[in-house]
Amino acid sequence: MSVDDPALDAAIRRHEERLARDPASLAFAQLADLYRKAGRTREAVALCRNGLARYPHYTTARLILAKTLAAEGALDAALAEIGAILELNQHDLQCHRLAAEIQRRLGHIDRAVTHLEAAVRLDPGDRESRSLLGLLRATTPAAGEASGLQRVLADDTFATIAFGTLCLEQGCVEEAAQAFTRILRKDPDNHAARERLETTLHARARRKG
Repeated sequence: MSVDDPALDAAIRRHEERLARDPASLAFAQLADLYRKAGRTREAVALCRNGLARYPHYTTARLILAKTLAAEGALDAALAEIGAILELNQHDLQCHRLAAEIQRRLGHIDRAVTHLEAAVRLDPGDRESRSLLGLLRATTPAAGEASGLQRVLADDTFATIAFGTLCLEQGCVEEAAQAFTRILRKDPDNHAARERLETTLHARARRKG
């Protein structure tokens, strides 16, 4: 969906003119990112692919391509681009963050955790990655620290879509996330659990303001 933003439109025009003056420049990546932000994802993908054909090691453009593919829902294709970057640089923080998001959306919770752990190692001050890591890790609080719902969720009998949804409706987002991640660790292809986990994380973000 295209975004109606006059400032963004003006920036796009400036970068289009710049690229028209020098078609071989690296400015294609900036323009592609502006297209992505404007919701013009097909144009962003095409521009990145054309540019990367000339500059295959330009990781900024490849990351923009991965973000755009993820926005289109082409998650496996986005992961392939991230993998290409991480082969060259295992310490790319943005790649690990994006890989964690995509793996989570695919239902691969433990893979998402691995990338979040890498992000936190690279940037110990990354509070969002640290917070998500605490939410997604397969750990059970100590007996004295667990809430009543967390103790219930320690029993797989209650790790169900219905129970997780009830937790979410009651505003218990951490417990809802725990229910959905437990389901996904057993069945990554459970689309309902994947969708509800994303809904839970959005609710959590809104609550944090």
